[in-house]
Amino acid sequence: MNKLLSIVVLACVLFSPVWASDAQVDINHADAQLLADSLHGVGLKKAQAIVAWRNANGEFASAEQLIEVKGIGESLLAKNKERIVLE
Repeated sequence: MNKLLSIVVLACVLFSPVWASDAQVDINHADAQLLADSLHGVGLKKAQAIVAWRNANGEFASAEQLIEVKGIGESLLAKNKERIVLE
């Protein structure tokens, strides 16, 4: 029984980043690390650019407005459209 429990715990730890990456993220309130962890193709540098744009311009009115952030293009937006929420 302990061996089975260990395997289940290990599987949860190993695969939890995969689950987190499919979660939705509020681009108006998430910090850079959460954006980088949640959006495909967005590393910490692009995530910091998203936060900087938001701080300079206010909340995003739509997901499409992300294209105004340097380094975010149509294809990156399309990859993440289902993950992006605005609250």
